[in-house]
Amino acid sequence: MSEVPGLDTVSAALGHPDTPQPYAELGMADDEYARVREILGRRPTAAELAIYSVMWSEHCSYKSSKVHLRQFGEKAPESDALLVGMGQNAGVVDVGDGRAVTFKIESHNHPSYVEPHQGAATGVGGIVRDILTMGARPVAVMDALRFGPADADDTARVLPGVVSGISFYGNCLGLPNIGGELGFDAGYLDNPLVNALCVGVMRHEDIKLAEAPGPGNKVVLFGATTGPDGIGGASVLASANFDEESHTKRPSVQVGDPFMEKLLIECSLELYGKDLVVGIQDLGAAGVSCATTELAAGGTGGMEIQLERVPLRDHRLTPEEILMSESQERMMAIVDPGKMESFLAVCEKWGILAAEIGEVTDVSEEEAERGGRLVMTWHGQTIVDMPPRTASDEAPVHQRPYARPESQDTLQADDAAKLPRPENDGELREQVLRVLGAPGVGDPSWVTQQYDSYVGGDTVVSAPHDSGMIRISDDSYRGVALSTDGNGRHTRLDPYTGTQLAYAEAFRNVAATGARPLAVTNCLNFGSPEDPGVMWQFAETTRGLADACRTLGTPVTGGNVSFYNQTGESPINPTPVVGVLGVVDDVRKRLRSGFESDNATVMLLGTTRPEFSGSAWADTVHGHLGGLPPQVDLAAEAALGEVLAEAAEQGLAASAHDLSDGGLAVALAESALRGGKGVRVNLDGDAFTALFSESGARALVEVAPENAASVRLLAERHGVPVTDLGTVGGDVLAVGHPDGAVEVALSDLRASYEAALPALMGGM
Repeated sequence: MSEVPGLDTVSAALGHPDTPQPYAELGMADDEYARVREILGRRPTAAELAIYSVMWSEHCSYKSSKVHLRQFGEKAPESDALLVGMGQNAGVVDVGDGRAVTFKIESHNHPSYVEPHQGAATGVGGIVRDILTMGARPVAVMDALRFGPADADDTARVLPGVVSGISFYGNCLGLPNIGGELGFDAGYLDNPLVNALCVGVMRHEDIKLAEAPGPGNKVVLFGATTGPDGIGGASVLASANFDEESHTKRPSVQVGDPFMEKLLIECSLELYGKDLVVGIQDLGAAGVSCATTELAAGGTGGMEIQLERVPLRDHRLTPEEILMSESQERMMAIVDPGKMESFLAVCEKWGILAAEIGEVTDVSEEEAERGGRLVMTWHGQTIVDMPPRTASDEAPVHQRPYARPESQDTLQADDAAKLPRPENDGELREQVLRVLGAPGVGDPSWVTQQYDSYVGGDTVVSAPHDSGMIRISDDSYRGVALSTDGNGRHTRLDPYTGTQLAYAEAFRNVAATGARPLAVTNCLNFGSPEDPGVMWQFAETTRGLADACRTLGTPVTGGNVSFYNQTGESPINPTPVVGVLGVVDDVRKRLRSGFESDNATVMLLGTTRPEFSGSAWADTVHGHLGGLPPQVDLAAEAALGEVLAEAAEQGLAASAHDLSDGGLAVALAESALRGGKGVRVNLDGDAFTALFSESGARALVEVAPENAASVRLLAERHGVPVTDLGTVGGDVLAVGHPDGAVEVALSDLRASYEAALPALMGGM
């Protein structure tokens, strides 16, 4: 028997007789396997089967979502700012002065359930490398998290591990965590959502692409060695429903080393700066399979790889395992032969292992028409001879059946308007405190205090304010603001409207800091695509987001789809997480959400309607989900955004805070607590509606008395209704209304707001 692992199991003769292959165990359907055989004109080798299985997995190929995701391109608004759109590792937008920003959000849901710490940590590492491959320096991260009920046993297992993983990896890299979300719902029990975002900064000329041009150029693998961790991660974990034993699948979860990643970042940036890289790709999901096929497909279409040259930390790995390994902190570069010596010298300087494993080849016209030619050998034996574009660009596209569930009518008919309201001011006060202290509404500091939000010195605004904001260079005051938002309750009630509400909230959050929204990324978290009801939710979600982005002129630059977030037959509420990026010319004029000055005037911008279905009040007080979500008025959102941006630019507003979960009651309480100042307001109509409605296109602004008239004129010019609510000052939140008054001491607000998570996590 050969001492070379895998050599005896590989098909040396490409015309090997038909024998059973484990394609089903690798996640391939019968028709997909048949298609591979049709492409190759023969039985695939074990290595080829490994490549196709991971590249055609749901996670890598988007085979169930492509038909709907195309809308983001077809309906894309014209944008002079968009430099690189969908199709690359991340989108890139122009932010002025010759600088560009790249940003993207992706999921690591399934690995984070199986092994919370490593699953979340490697989610951060993976999204950071996506940004790095665009030629940018990563400058900040964010995360959007969803867990089961806060008091559930499994939440106590998953949440601390996820937070420690995010904290460990991001803090070690020296990247500030500038914001995100935290939510809890029974539907996320056994199906946590861990969505990680990264933003990077570069000059226009620094942009890099995943392509392998130039026959004769060398293919170099650099970074960490390849091991058995993560083998099958993309095709097994991200395309499987969970059960009670899923958290035992630890071999499929990658293991991260942030210290190696930090060296890899600095090494890569020096390589870019010295113009030593022609093309670049990180090794994330699908590992070497993905990097080689995508680079080859993006270049001449030809590549030859000697797989035995891949540096291993476990020499027992077979070729198929090397191809499927998702070991972290690895990159693949295309390098001019004349620059190899300099390339290797930079890697050596940073202590980064680099190995030349092949070269770019030319292809004939016939081979190009077939999708190029990728050849891999293993100790002289050919184990792969396939068209790379058929793996990277020509994966099966499923027209999954979808249909609006019959239960949707019953759900929407169950309006929250029928729920019992507080009968007196005592009950109203109690419900304000109850909603404010709900785990998904209350203080997230138990989580965010574990992150370093100011490392690097360029953070301007971070959690718990409406958006994170970071200055993008040392020689300018220009900055970018980022927010992620999603509301699974609203999207469950109406996927189209609920998605637009999530987008509108992120848009509004960015505007509330004084920035102008510019571009969008998204992470779409859903149940099984094999369920027609889930696919209807997905189809409506993509339609809603594409329409909203077209209306408000913010192109989708990229994102991620995560399917199979369900246990048995129970999917999660559809949870599209929408990230919006905005630009601010002068970060010194930024707005925070805490009240700043005694005697300042507090105004409400926007219109309040009696809209409670899917609200935090209905969920927290009554455990109810039904009815239709709040209306969406995108024109009103755009007008509000202009008022907020201009008020910040002109120095007319002291602070601003959007209204979302919990409505006006929570917004007033949060602004008071964040600023350490009370507020007295008077409401003209129904206090319950005013306090708990979650109508969109609304924000609080704090204005110095001498600026109040100017803000009213500004709002009038943009057609935004303005209501004077009251005055900042004191140590209570006092709400007067025609039938009485509610008063809550700041100390009581703080006790309710801050108590939930520390109590549930046992003081950890």
